[in-house]
Amino acid sequence: MRLGVIFDRELPPERLVPVARALDDLDRVDDLWVVEDLGWTGGISSAATALAATSRLRVGLGIAPAPLRNPMLLAMELANLARLHPGRLAAGIGHGVPAWMARAGAAAPSPLALLEETISAVRSLLRGETVTMAGRSVQLDGLSLVHPPQVVPPVLAGVLRPRSLALSGQVAQGTILPEGFGPDRVRQALGQIAAAGDHELVVFTYLHVGPGFPGHLAAEQAAFLDVAPEEVAMAVGTPEEAAAHVRALWAAGAGTVLVRPVAADPLPHVKALLAAL
Repeated sequence: MRLGVIFDRELPPERLVPVARALDDLDRVDDLWVVEDLGWTGGISSAATALAATSRLRVGLGIAPAPLRNPMLLAMELANLARLHPGRLAAGIGHGVPAWMARAGAAAPSPLALLEETISAVRSLLRGETVTMAGRSVQLDGLSLVHPPQVVPPVLAGVLRPRSLALSGQVAQGTILPEGFGPDRVRQALGQIAAAGDHELVVFTYLHVGPGFPGHLAAEQAAFLDVAPEEVAMAVGTPEEAAAHVRALWAAGAGTVLVRPVAADPLPHVKALLAAL
């Protein structure tokens, strides 16, 4: 069971290096994940910065939107990071928020086909294969990486709906579930993923120890998940309550729980959680 921290998108990018170094010194933290949301920061540059600033942590890219990322270019970027930092990269690829993709002029006619073809192409390229693909959304003509990584990073799908979860189980090496999933919904998602072999389940969750959690986040996430606000599960409250939620996610089948501290200074919240765990 792994525990990681998400560098919240609202934090200024210049905070990434000191936060990453501080987390690298906490031996009970396994992962640091960076965010690629439209208008905030670029995931590849953030991942490169975090990897360069640390020596131990696995750094995750959460989550590159397939409509904004040509699979060849994405594979080139991931391979570069994986060669420079062997065994320390995990790559998340997702549909992207549909409304955001439309505003960026990148709406996909078939989001499922695009995600399937992007993940398949990126994984093949990272394995050093020559790829020819004439798909519905991806067209590659005999392309390969000159410098494929010696340690191939896992590619995970950041998805939510049943058909996308099933696709993740078929084509990805892991699945990333968004903030708000409780143990019951994690178990339900695992049943929908139904992966045949090893498949890492990564679950994001909000973290806030003590009073002052911004309530609007629960309402916004409820709208995204299409559930009632009280159904948005979070690691909030006392340190013991936050730790109990993390343990419950592990018990439900999460291989990696990634906490997203919602605070100007994330480190006290992470340390309080670690002490309770």
